[in-house]
Amino acid sequence: MRVLLAILSLAGLAPATTLQYLSLDQMAQKSTAIVRGRVNSCLGKFRGPVIYTHCQVTVTEQWKGAASPSTVDVAVMGGSAADASGSRLVQNFPGAPQLAVGQEYVLFLWTGKSGLTQIIGFSQGVFDLKTLSLNSAVTAVRPAANEPMLGPDGSPAKPESIEMSVSQLRARVVKALGAVSK
Repeated sequence: MRVLLAILSLAGLAPATTLQYLSLDQMAQKSTAIVRGRVNSCLGKFRGPVIYTHCQVTVTEQWKGAASPSTVDVAVMGGSAADASGSRLVQNFPGAPQLAVGQEYVLFLWTGKSGLTQIIGFSQGVFDLKTLSLNSAVTAVRPAANEPMLGPDGSPAKPESIEMSVSQLRARVVKALGAVSK
């Protein structure tokens, strides 16, 4: 009962979430870092009244950003954590991705002034990496979002799913970053 009351009291934190649609180019340009890596562990922690799931990601490739350490702490809104009394509380936020331990991803990251590193555009900035058994090629996959999104002009946007090889994704990121520097 106590967990239910806590969840209901926190429901006001995100009554209706509408995300801004970001193209692949926009995500590449607005990210402070883009990494390929594998999730080693995840742990929910309170930051004020909000639970963030902190995932430790072993970086295998850095596509953008200053040389990063071999691991990066990625904070995702929502998750499960114990409060001061030891009761386990759960928070969910529409559009927030869920990273799986052991899974490999390409992550478009943004680090704010507070030092907290998050995924840009919530689930838009997460590409699952899957190996196709036929030719051992690694494919980057991002499903279409189910959450309401708005385009740059404020009209409703419905992003499509994206599926391409990791080398194609890397080339698109390089091209988008090159367009900014010109």
